[in-house]
Amino acid sequence: MIALNIHETKTHLSAILAKVEQKGETAVICRHGKPIADIVPHARKNRNELHPVMRKIKLDYDPTEPLSADEWPEDLR
Repeated sequence: MIALNIHETKTHLSAILAKVEQKGETAVICRHGKPIADIVPHARKNRNELHPVMRKIKLDYDPTEPLSADEWPEDLR
């Protein structure tokens, strides 16, 4: 963890971001010695995993099979 004041952060922002990105470090920005913000590595979400709610959905039909004429809603026939 790196602790920096606002002036240091403005002056060295590119280098700070490089450390956060490449080394996974966290930077804490302080005002008058008190932390006010964190710069942390971005946590990417794994888009290959389904949301837990989506895992619970069960279909009782094959959505790839075409519908017969009677199965279509009347306003779409």
